[in-house]
Amino acid sequence: MKKIILSIIIFFNFLYSAQVEELPWPKGESFLTFLDKYSISQKLYFDLEKEDKELCSEIEADRKYYLYTEDDGTLNQVLIPVSDDIQIHVYKDINNEFKFQTLPINYTEYSETVAIEITESVSHDILKATGDVTLAAVLKSLFKDSVNFRKMQKGDFIALKYTQKSYLGKPHGLPDLTAAMVEISGKPYFRFKHEKDDKYYDEKGIGFTKSYFFQVPLTYQRISSVFTKKRWHPVLKRYRAHLGTDFAAPRGRTIYAAADGRLEFVGKKGGYGNTIIINHGNGYKTLYAHQNGFAKGIRQGKSVKKGEHIGYVGNTGLSSGPHLHLGLYKNGTAVDPLTVITKPKVDGLEARERASFLANSKAIQKKFDEEVKSENRSIPTKFERTTDKSEINIL
Repeated sequence: MKKIILSIIIFFNFLYSAQVEELPWPKGESFLTFLDKYSISQKLYFDLEKEDKELCSEIEADRKYYLYTEDDGTLNQVLIPVSDDIQIHVYKDINNEFKFQTLPINYTEYSETVAIEITESVSHDILKATGDVTLAAVLKSLFKDSVNFRKMQKGDFIALKYTQKSYLGKPHGLPDLTAAMVEISGKPYFRFKHEKDDKYYDEKGIGFTKSYFFQVPLTYQRISSVFTKKRWHPVLKRYRAHLGTDFAAPRGRTIYAAADGRLEFVGKKGGYGNTIIINHGNGYKTLYAHQNGFAKGIRQGKSVKKGEHIGYVGNTGLSSGPHLHLGLYKNGTAVDPLTVITKPKVDGLEARERASFLANSKAIQKKFDEEVKSENRSIPTKFERTTDKSEINIL
């Protein structure tokens, strides 16, 4: 297994003798089975606060983690990313005892506007220029119903305006593509993202992707815990994260599907207890945790409608009281459910927004044109390693 050198946790001086491996998290492995594998007491987990236990349930199969071992194979420490922003850190302290903490992921973020001339194919040329296979997948998903990429020939162009995170020399999460142009035989096709509704429009302000609206999935008493990506707690002197919203409600209260979709998971999920995950088929998934039980007929693979009864509020798993933990994920990244649930229910550009949106689009078009015609085009940031293509659906 290829060894890599990490430039984090430098305050642990004894790391100089440790070996470091980048590994995919095994399918079927939980945080508890990982502790057992390295003869670490499960008390480490059961002594955690509720939110930290829930983070352990966010570990996904095949996500890369970083294992530090001594020459004899014993565990020194491990870093396990659970989102784009936060990672679990289990380490051996100076008393040779294992400790748990959460740390921010110190990724870098940059924005670029680039033009790439087609020499072979969109996928080949984007990968060659950037080293990131997901950027081509996002672009194709965006134009899939209006552009035939197979008709692109040598000398055609694409232009992209995007923001990308990187970590340890490779892409971190999916790129945020804010504008794109595909030119085929001299004819350009444009898409511009409107931040207010996450919808893409062409240069005339005509929408080409759907807006998706979610409803609050239950009648609740109060929000007992809000979504936080990473937050420094000034009293506890450590980072905290909560990748969902907790709705306090009596045990047995009905839970409904937040939007149309397919039941991807129905069962027990670590500290989340009885859990349902719904795939909404548009890059979004919702997670409903700590349920007391599931509604009749609820099973994996079944399609459900927005507002359909799926379960009951409970206190299963590792929970401090009856509530619904609602998680929302966009293209695999945890996002604040309330930012989507409370999005304005206007499908398209409002009159007062249209002028500014079109003016901004024209400025980007001008920049794209300059990049295409320039003899010294901007050179995209290129990664030395590529990532595997994951499920991407932005429409």
